[in-house]
Amino acid sequence: MGEVTFLDVSKRFSLRVDGEVHHVQALDRISFTVKDGEIVALIGPSGCGKTTALRVAMGLDAASAGRVTVDGREVHGCGHDRGMVFQHAELLPWLSALQNVMFGLEMKGVRGAPLRETAEKYLHLVGLKESQNRRPHQLSGGMKQRVGIARALAIDPKVLLMDEPFGALDAQTRESLQAELLDIHARTGKTVLFVTHDLDEAVLIADRIVVMKHGRVHEIMDVPLKRPRPDLGMVRGTPAFAETRYKVWRAIHD
Repeated sequence: MGEVTFLDVSKRFSLRVDGEVHHVQALDRISFTVKDGEIVALIGPSGCGKTTALRVAMGLDAASAGRVTVDGREVHGCGHDRGMVFQHAELLPWLSALQNVMFGLEMKGVRGAPLRETAEKYLHLVGLKESQNRRPHQLSGGMKQRVGIARALAIDPKVLLMDEPFGALDAQTRESLQAELLDIHARTGKTVLFVTHDLDEAVLIADRIVVMKHGRVHEIMDVPLKRPRPDLGMVRGTPAFAETRYKVWRAIHD
């Protein structure tokens, strides 16, 4: 199981500027649930609280009020039941792709033969079997993100949290990784909470879309596209895609 619930979650930051303290309400009593095995996209204008919500779910930031639970257990700090993929892969430059994935497993306490076997399994899952001995500077941007995804999946989390993981990539690589993520999801059944600024990406990937504005949940909408979605180019051409994309656009700009 991997159900994530936000219950009246608020987050307030205090910033000191020129000797004065300013308060920023990043999240304001947000509530929604990501069901087990579901992909939910968070979308909205810059500064609306999407990444803050993800960081609270990961345990990197503590909520000022309310709570986040994973399968009913309240989140207090980071845990191996959650894996996070950042916008930039944040790989250790002195380690190979395989060693970077092994590093995440070592932090979980995996040792011996299972350490390498598990790391290799997930690198193969993301299509990097032939590149496992390359260091980050020898990998393309898309390959680095694949390593980041493999590292997050290798610890076998219940929930995969993704913070604009394809946002810095070129359009062709981004579309390739979108399809790859859907394939991985079909094979693993992981629960995914995905932050994006890209309307097309949100509709192509998600089962539901949470539109956020000013730190609040503005609207939650279903994506009426059946799974599997093996041909995203074909999906883009369907009336359901166009209608849903326009609905999301209207919600953001309303």
